[in-house]
Amino acid sequence: MTNRRLFQDVAEQIVALIEEGAFPRGSRLPGERELSERFGVSRVTIREAEIALQASGRLQIKTGSGVYVADRPKGGSDHLPIVSAFELTEARALFESEAAALAAPIISDGDIAVLRDLLEQMSRDGLDDAALTAIDQTFHLTIASASGNKAIIHVIETLWRLRTELPEVRRTHSSVCHHDSTQRHDEHGAIVEALARRDAQSARLAMRQHFGRLLEAMLDATEQREIAELKERAAQSRARFTLTTRLS
Repeated sequence: MTNRRLFQDVAEQIVALIEEGAFPRGSRLPGERELSERFGVSRVTIREAEIALQASGRLQIKTGSGVYVADRPKGGSDHLPIVSAFELTEARALFESEAAALAAPIISDGDIAVLRDLLEQMSRDGLDDAALTAIDQTFHLTIASASGNKAIIHVIETLWRLRTELPEVRRTHSSVCHHDSTQRHDEHGAIVEALARRDAQSARLAMRQHFGRLLEAMLDATEQREIAELKERAAQSRARFTLTTRLS
């Protein structure tokens, strides 16, 4: 397994075991220690894989009870409303900022360790869009889960489905993700440090600043794309006009 996608590889193996019937639907998964020994990875990596699989609808993490195989995977994007990347980011800013504030006083040392590990993974060179998105998703869902509020967790999981399943939203994010990697890493780092200090207000503010900057980056990217499209249409019109003039 490659280090940069270790938790994703573990997640894929767990899915394979679910499909084979080793982990039946509705059953409780073995504990983190047993799974870490089974797959030869750290407990942090197991936790990351479980959070990623919860986001995809394969697992359900029940605080104080354990991790369970979902009865049925979530449906496809045909069940989702069509929203713009801007609408989605505004909604995420509202819910994820409050989730960070709720998580700050009660987040476990284990979850802080997961966030620091994900932060380190984000800083590695050569990550493609899919890998970056998976790491980013696990980062944000770890914070949502740490809030302990099931309603907020459900909302944020649904917002992430919009983020990953709607083609236009994916396209907009792809247009900015590789141009702001340093800023994004610093913003995620500020969120982690606020959570590590158990500072609810700072965690809320750091998350809001992250999404505020993301919105600005999206606006800039959209403006540049629209200008490029306008220039292309103008060039096409000029070419048609020139041809018509020559023929007349």
